[in-house]
Amino acid sequence: MPHDGEMLNYINKKDPNGLNTETGAHYRVLVVDDSKAMRMLVAKILKSDAYDVIAEAENGVEAVAKYKELKPDLVTMDVHMPNMDGLEAVKEIIKFDSSARIVMVTSDSEDTVVKEAITSGAKNFAVKPPDRKLLLDKIKASL
Repeated sequence: MPHDGEMLNYINKKDPNGLNTETGAHYRVLVVDDSKAMRMLVAKILKSDAYDVIAEAENGVEAVAKYKELKPDLVTMDVHMPNMDGLEAVKEIIKFDSSARIVMVTSDSEDTVVKEAITSGAKNFAVKPPDRKLLLDKIKASL
């Protein structure tokens, strides 16, 4: 029987969610937000759980182009951005890849926005500023 210290280490051992348990590879994520500070925060949260942030975009036009080029496993997407908002970008990405996994991360939590995001194809929704555990749980659930 393990002693208390070994048991505690066993209980606290957790594989990071950013690793695909089937392939052993890191999930590849595209982070989209018009705020550089928010992109950095979301990327830091993702990297803390072994996700691979492969690219960032600051508007929907860039997001769609980078999605098509890089085909990430998941996208975190803001709603309100210049050039093309996140809701339009979700629709464009879903047109290109109906199995795309997108988690909206936005300060706009109005029911109509949440409903439109989900009906447009987003898999989940997190409110800014993102709580680390909540965001990681929503991302894991979306994968």
